Amino acid sequence: MRIVTTLPSATEIVSALDLEPVGVSHECDYPPSVRDIPSITASSVDVDAASSEIDRQVLESVADGDGVYDVDLETLAELDPDLVLTQGICDVCAVDEVVIEEAVEHIPAEPAVLTTDPHTAGDVLHDIERVGEATGRGRRASTVVNGLENRIESVRSRTREGLADAGSRPRVAIFDWTDPVMIAGHWTAELVEWAGGSYGLADPGERSRPREWEEIRAYDPEVIVVAPCGFDLEQTAANLEDLTALEGWAELSAVKAGQVWAMDGNHYLNRPGPRLVDTLEALAQIISPDPFEGSPEESVALPLERLEGVPA
Repeated sequence: MRIVTTLPSATEIVSALDLEPVGVSHECDYPPSVRDIPSITASSVDVDAASSEIDRQVLESVADGDGVYDVDLETLAELDPDLVLTQGICDVCAVDEVVIEEAVEHIPAEPAVLTTDPHTAGDVLHDIERVGEATGRGRRASTVVNGLENRIESVRSRTREGLADAGSRPRVAIFDWTDPVMIAGHWTAELVEWAGGSYGLADPGERSRPREWEEIRAYDPEVIVVAPCGFDLEQTAANLEDLTALEGWAELSAVKAGQVWAMDGNHYLNRPGPRLVDTLEALAQIISPDPFEGSPEESVALPLERLEGVPA
């Protein structure tokens, strides 16, 4: 089957099913081998700009009706796909289903279009099964999902034991954008709870959205994770002053206790594929360190005080 994926999480799902797409998006970078596969998309936004400038460009593109992404129809036609995987969760994060459905109307092939729209961890696992069914890899998908579910339960079991000793859950805030300040939504509340924390700023499945800084100050998180959507650790470091310069930042409990972390939001928190469970395991090491050995891998997350050491 000739599969085209239009977002990184779909590419990772296909790879987990032991398949290789014939076309991917310009953002697809894992596993590393997919970087050599033809890309069918491009972005009109300068993704290396400051967070506030990226936000301005996105809003301007949406207001103009041009959209954030373009599809290379010529390449898509040459790839002659049988199946195109796209998404409906966010038209800013990746090419959405509307753009793809319009694109396939202009190519000779008549591929099936499968749209993912996950808002919870369960949705992500279900999408793996859906892709497995659509590609004839249902049995492999079940194996992948079972493995991920076992890892989730392992984390939940260990954090339950830790909470029996600690007696309370720390208040956690996870930022998936820094200017404007946005609190991570969708599956994040579940991951934080499973990792032993309390996520009082968003409910499971709730979309990410901008928040008033005073609301976050009043919540006074005891653990903070900064994981901007699309940013690796280097870009997070370059934009960290968006938060640290805010009034009252130094008085937050998490800051005073040295419990502020930066996470690669591009590869982990904001990528709803198999490695979302890697995100959970890293969050557990941050939020509930006692039941777990060591800290997250440095490529995944770093304490704020060590972020300055990330190569710029």
